[in-house]
Amino acid sequence: MSADARPLSVRSADLPVLRAPMRSRLDDVDAAGAVRRALTRGVCGVGGRLDTPPASLDAAVLAVRQAHGDRAARRLDRFAREPDGAFVWTRDEVGYAVGRLAGAWLFDGSPEAFALDLVHVRATVWAPRRLTAHEAPGQVVTAFARGGRNLQRVAAAGATEVTWEAWRQAGGEPGS
Repeated sequence: MSADARPLSVRSADLPVLRAPMRSRLDDVDAAGAVRRALTRGVCGVGGRLDTPPASLDAAVLAVRQAHGDRAARRLDRFAREPDGAFVWTRDEVGYAVGRLAGAWLFDGSPEAFALDLVHVRATVWAPRRLTAHEAPGQVVTAFARGGRNLQRVAAAGATEVTWEAWRQAGGEPGS
């Protein structure tokens, strides 16, 4: 768990389930590297490089709006406002990884985060085991199959319930 992660105690059928590809909108950024960094560092994030670290979320949203447009600013704001405990899914060459948001928005101004365009992050508790496409919930696999680079809610019926089961299957903490 990231040093900034808060303990999770939220168990609810109302928690959102998010698809988090963590792929920059910039074509020259190593998408696999961004996912590796997120899983290794215990974060989930979105892009929107900024030359100057913002002092607050509001300042970040404003700076992202000026540098990258309204849509990017709205994406950042939605990501930052998702509740702690929300489920996030990403995938890499090993399989599907399920995690839970466990902290407030932070700006990662490190050169590595800038290079990977993964600068707006939240602490995330990732389950220790990846799931195959056959083990991951169909709603999640379908959300990734649609393609795209944006973080988005998996709105399919029953997504939260099947994600709870997948969380346990992947070794996520039972009480979290």
